[in-house]
Amino acid sequence: MTAALNQPGSHTRKLGTIAFIATFGGLLFGYDTGVINGAVNPMKIDLGLTPLTQGFAVSILIFGAALGAAIGGKISDVSGRRYTILMLSGVFIVGTVGEAISPSWQVLSVSRFVLGLAVGGASTTVPVYLAEVAPTERRGSLVTRNEIMIVSGQFAAFIINAVIMTVWGDYPGIWRYMLVIGVLPAFALLIGMLRVPESPRWLSEQNRRDDALDVLKQIRSPERAEAEIAEVDSLVEHEQKSRCGQWSDLTVPWVRRLILIGAVLGIFQQFTGINAIMYYGTQLLESSGFSNNGAVVANTLNGLFSVLGITVGILLINKLDRRTMLIGGFALIALFHVLVGLSAMFMPAVAIKPYLVLVFVVAFVFCMQGTLGPLVWLMLSEIFPLKIRSLAMGICVFVLWLANALVAFGFPPVVAALGVGPTFFIFSGISILGLIFTVAMVPETRGKSLEAFESQIRRRFA
Repeated sequence: MTAALNQPGSHTRKLGTIAFIATFGGLLFGYDTGVINGAVNPMKIDLGLTPLTQGFAVSILIFGAALGAAIGGKISDVSGRRYTILMLSGVFIVGTVGEAISPSWQVLSVSRFVLGLAVGGASTTVPVYLAEVAPTERRGSLVTRNEIMIVSGQFAAFIINAVIMTVWGDYPGIWRYMLVIGVLPAFALLIGMLRVPESPRWLSEQNRRDDALDVLKQIRSPERAEAEIAEVDSLVEHEQKSRCGQWSDLTVPWVRRLILIGAVLGIFQQFTGINAIMYYGTQLLESSGFSNNGAVVANTLNGLFSVLGITVGILLINKLDRRTMLIGGFALIALFHVLVGLSAMFMPAVAIKPYLVLVFVVAFVFCMQGTLGPLVWLMLSEIFPLKIRSLAMGICVFVLWLANALVAFGFPPVVAALGVGPTFFIFSGISILGLIFTVAMVPETRGKSLEAFESQIRRRFA
């Protein structure tokens, strides 16, 4: 029996406060991945970076995030969601301070790898914590807040970069100030998580039923708390019996096929080049004709339209079929990549050229964040059966982060070797391949229960 809806009261305000504090992990994720965009040019001059060492120093955070994502879930299963986020806030602080005071690109790279561990750990732990403290009817909206905070963190990084560059742009070490500002939300996360409770779901899994009930009474109405603890007990018992996914399950053909679909979708999402814009958008705009300061300011539009795009995507995601959104997203992304490439290669160096490139880049960011951005993550949570969900998600998210890292590492040397235009033609071609892959391989999940979808996939791919 489903518990009655949670009635408004002080407990709803408490739940809102908990969600706000926890999503500072998402804000840090966004800020730390976005701040490099404006910092990389002065950093390159100050530390004498080549295209290769620049790509390494930027992408090493993503390699760290891949490892952090792979181990973060296991740590939170053993030690608790709250403790893991607390620990990650300390790692955020250490990594941020380390990169801000780095005397060389080697030290910078080590510090960014440490910071990446926190980013990856937060990317897996924060959504789980939010899902486990949220009432069923509010789970979608609360978990989605983390995605909004990620793109908001990137937008905030672009704004802060623009302000600092405009006011103190001539100072050679200005990039250090851009980076160190990230320590402020890290301290906010650390202090805030000291005041919030552990996940009641995790407490129940540890046979701490009374503690779980105490937490539920803080964030539910009294009637709902008593009803829900029985549901939690039942669900935990069911999941403990069902949680038997092992590496041997990967020998099952239809399971391997689903994991292949999820992993390849993650690769195509990253190889659209979205994070090339998030990490190197300022340099791209400068190479298109903007001044250094002008590029930093213009790049804030990428952050703004990233937020707007994901907002539109969230509004559409339950109204359109998943395959329709994916196919439309890949088609629009390919189109705007071609337009960026044509503008960069063939348009003469007239005054309007950089603004035209900016329009096409912003349009790509909006379309990407309105379709593939949230949709791939949603589909990864829908296509796997309960038995292997954690294992399969771990594999696919690890692959996705590695693809992200390859884009971050490869973009500067590829642009240096080929130029902006050909690089975006490559991105366009990859997007067309993603469209073909979606049409041929990706199943539809909208409007189907997870159990009905699993039964259908078993029959289809068995």
